[in-house]
Amino acid sequence: MTSPPPTPGRTCPDRSVLAAIEFLLLDVDGVLTDGRVHFDRDGQEYKSFHVHDASGIVYWHRTGGRSGLLSGRGGEVVERRAKELGIHEVMLRRIDKGNALHELLQRQQLDPRRVAYVGDDLLDLPVLRAVGFAATVPEARPEVLAAAQFVARRPAGFGAVRDIVEELLRARGVWDDVVRGDGRA
Repeated sequence: MTSPPPTPGRTCPDRSVLAAIEFLLLDVDGVLTDGRVHFDRDGQEYKSFHVHDASGIVYWHRTGGRSGLLSGRGGEVVERRAKELGIHEVMLRRIDKGNALHELLQRQQLDPRRVAYVGDDLLDLPVLRAVGFAATVPEARPEVLAAAQFVARRPAGFGAVRDIVEELLRARGVWDDVVRGDGRA
């Protein structure tokens, strides 16, 4: 039996704020993955991604949302997964995530209040503090939990992103349409 997720440090925005989110920005390691980095005997890095998170991203896109990845690390496997999922912005090897967010806002012509960000570690704090919806995973560092407005029910790399997407789509009033369409519409 899983325990309930920790309580976020900041109050979750009201549904109208969540409904206005246009862009979903995700950290990779510790959010889309469980945070572990694996190498094969030839030194090639590999990661595990959960299909529920992928489905959530697809539903987000099908309902008009845009998405991006923002990671301090990089890697061919992340670039490949982003391409498979149709991710709109991929910013890898970015340690100064606050500056990366600023660049993204300019490129995408976005107001930061229209961005949701999911992060789990200290490098994510500048972005979490700047966006309209700051979300995290149950395993996040205490400082990140304190900065978050929402904590996913599922763990990182095992459906946490899907939880957050569902929350956003419910606020938009389109989740029932996704369910009625069996995820295809």
